Amino acid sequence: MVPELGALARTPEEWAEALRPLGVRAFHARQVFRWLHARSVLEPARMTDLPAPVRAALETLELPRTLEVADERRAADDTRKLLVRMRDGATVETVLIPGVTGPRGSLPSPVEAMEEGDDEGDDEPQVEAGAAVRVTQCISTQVGCAMGCVFCASGVAGIKRNLGADEIVAQVLAGRARLDAGERLSNVVYMGMGEPLANYEATARSLRLLMHPDGIALSARRITVSTSGVVPEIARLGADFAGRIGLAVSLHAADDETRTRLMPINKKYPLAVLMDALRAYPLPARRRITIEYTLVAGKNDDAGEARKLVKILRGLPVKVNLIPMNPIAASSLGPPDMDGVLQFQRVLCDAGYSCFIRRRRGDDVAAACGQLALLGAKPKVRVQRA
Repeated sequence: MVPELGALARTPEEWAEALRPLGVRAFHARQVFRWLHARSVLEPARMTDLPAPVRAALETLELPRTLEVADERRAADDTRKLLVRMRDGATVETVLIPGVTGPRGSLPSPVEAMEEGDDEGDDEPQVEAGAAVRVTQCISTQVGCAMGCVFCASGVAGIKRNLGADEIVAQVLAGRARLDAGERLSNVVYMGMGEPLANYEATARSLRLLMHPDGIALSARRITVSTSGVVPEIARLGADFAGRIGLAVSLHAADDETRTRLMPINKKYPLAVLMDALRAYPLPARRRITIEYTLVAGKNDDAGEARKLVKILRGLPVKVNLIPMNPIAASSLGPPDMDGVLQFQRVLCDAGYSCFIRRRRGDDVAAACGQLALLGAKPKVRVQRA
């Protein structure tokens, strides 16, 4: 009778179909969706604008709680990392990153350089006096990760399972419930544990749910999906959402030999194939693809590598986020010194690219880029060398 979808994974139309055998009318199903997504209420008794018989019918469904927050850690900069536990006991991490004030041109946080979208012309968002503090949430799409990037903790123990769309959306609801007074959720980035495009169906459904006008109602330009380069699904994402979803690509090297050492997916989708996919992505006017480039000391961080990067990006509408590697326990690799980072940035800026160095946020609670890991997981493979 009821579709095998988690409560948070259903659209209003799917709720109408699920509730029809219980005698619930279609417009009441839309109200149920609003309670769940816009108000984060799962208890039918609290859905006060529904008639009592409808609430009673919902009680028979026993709406499950998709996840619980098992642990919350707050960094000195107010970044918060949440450990969330699913119904089957699987755990993933999600991160709340508050915006910062500061002069234009200061180093952006992990997502500030992509927050506002290029149609407004600002790469560094400003916080006006008295305005709500904008918060970006970084969410996970898989328990673990199969990509095996040597600088990232998420894949150290390998992949355990995909998350459902309800489990992806539930992270956002849990994060929104933990905002401080004066904060508002402004952006969501699919940059947590897992490869979003390797779990495409759940990722796409979660995108539609987060953007639904009767729910959280995020604008498409407030959402960014990051990928290590799953080429067929890049094309699929562009077609399904007309290019409106922000795309971030983890590149991390400008030649196939180096990139394959750092990111095994390059064996399947080498740089030439990936670059063609990015050129074909249907970006709206004045929007750019974000290129993420983790700088690993002695591997991909000298000026020669920067010049190679300039060459392969030529003709693409991109902006570049440079990420000095955040150390992880399973690897002896590390970041270059700041002089080297600035030299790399200078080459890109001189070539005409917008290039930002990510401000480190939340690294004192292991919430920084590449540090999200399975709780207590043991390495599947050792990743000390590249």
